[in-house]
Amino acid sequence: MAKAGLAAGTEVSFYFVTANCVPCRQLLNLTTTANEAEWPESDPVIARQCHSFNSHLLFPKICGGCRLHAIVRPLLEEEVSVAHNMHRHHHQHSHEAGPTRRSFLSSLLSAAVLVPWATGQQEARSALERAEQFRRMSEEYEKEGLAAPFKGITASGDVMPGLFEIRPSGVSTEPVRNAAEKFIAALTPVQLARTMFPVDDVEWRKWMNQHFYARQGISFAEMTEAQRQAAFGLMRASLSAKGFELTRNIMRLNETLAELAEDHDFLGEWLYYIQIFGRPSATEPWGWKLEGHHAIINYFVLGDQVVMTPLFIGSEPVKAPSGKYKGIEILQEEQKVGLEVLTLLPEAQRKSAILNFSKTGNNNLTEAFKDNVVIDYAGLRTNELAAPVRQRFRDLIELYVSNMDDGHTRVKMDDVDRHLENTWFTWIGGMQPDSVFYYRVQSPVILIEFDHQQPANLRKFAADPSKPTQQHIHCVVRTPNGNDYGKDLLRQHYLNHPHTT
Repeated sequence: MAKAGLAAGTEVSFYFVTANCVPCRQLLNLTTTANEAEWPESDPVIARQCHSFNSHLLFPKICGGCRLHAIVRPLLEEEVSVAHNMHRHHHQHSHEAGPTRRSFLSSLLSAAVLVPWATGQQEARSALERAEQFRRMSEEYEKEGLAAPFKGITASGDVMPGLFEIRPSGVSTEPVRNAAEKFIAALTPVQLARTMFPVDDVEWRKWMNQHFYARQGISFAEMTEAQRQAAFGLMRASLSAKGFELTRNIMRLNETLAELAEDHDFLGEWLYYIQIFGRPSATEPWGWKLEGHHAIINYFVLGDQVVMTPLFIGSEPVKAPSGKYKGIEILQEEQKVGLEVLTLLPEAQRKSAILNFSKTGNNNLTEAFKDNVVIDYAGLRTNELAAPVRQRFRDLIELYVSNMDDGHTRVKMDDVDRHLENTWFTWIGGMQPDSVFYYRVQSPVILIEFDHQQPANLRKFAADPSKPTQQHIHCVVRTPNGNDYGKDLLRQHYLNHPHTT
């Protein structure tokens, strides 16, 4: 059957290309996007993920020597047969002996067209080479980071049993489930194939903050406006108003970073991906993940219970100095309250909390592919804190936990309170308002890290690129002892309700 705009019998297949890279922008300038829903599933599909695995759009590739095919072939190195002799001459051309005004103007026109084209080709090759390097780096990190099966972060190497139980939380997850179903319904079959994973898939553990990491799922950049709003609906239903706004501001600051670093291929507001694990259910386990530069949310659901770790939040810069989102600023409360807790401590307790007054590098221990790291308790045990300090310390923990919806924040804080006597506070760095520092909160059921990091994408603006700065912050929240990603709840569920693979 002939497709709209194509002659009957035209061979059609597909490439996935990316709106945010140089070669794909060349395609965008020469073609019109095709709506995936208009094409029958019987069409052959070639899932070529273009260089950074970002913003996949669907384009027809018409075999037969057309202009689009001429561009696609050198860029994507697709080996396909191209019809030859498409232009047959049935007339003679005159050949003048010397240059004429017409030929001179033709030469100028050719130069005007070909010089930018050649420059674009070089940029395209550079982007593709960079993308291939990033792909290899991603695979190497995954190979090393996933070599051992999941165990969980521990203080001694042994998981403390009995910390997490399958029990009613009293907080409905129906709004989250409904929002997830609405998001899934908005996706096309091709998008669903890239977005849906089994609930126990290792893809949960494949996340990384760095901008070069090759991510899976569907990105906001490739979504239609309706799909984007459905994704935001899922986030709003799952997060508190504060948590949603923080996540959106991280995305916006990534646009600021793209402007400052002059890199819109691998940085930007919409280069964040959504994945769905399992099928949204009132009784069966499922979840979702948001993943991108400085924002990773893992959200596991079982009945009315929720686990929202690992959680990674951060930015460089943390305040937009210019551009589209000038003035946006994040993570200032987490910075201020952490310092307040330290300064409120009596001198003896403060000395116990501080491991080192000097901070010279990055100190986070639980970022990407650190699911099984062993971190012994260190610093100050908070069981003897005076009441005002204890309350401020609890406020600090709640700053992070309260990125969840309000009901599940209360459930998690009850869990935190049960272990508050066995919670530790650790500090590295100075204690002045302009100091750089690292702090950690650690108990059997929660682990929080805050870290002023060395400049990365904005190194060229730093007076000393080797020194940490308050304008680059990484924060991580974990559930130790085997329940990151809801793994311990899932394990118990499978014991009670055996599943076949």
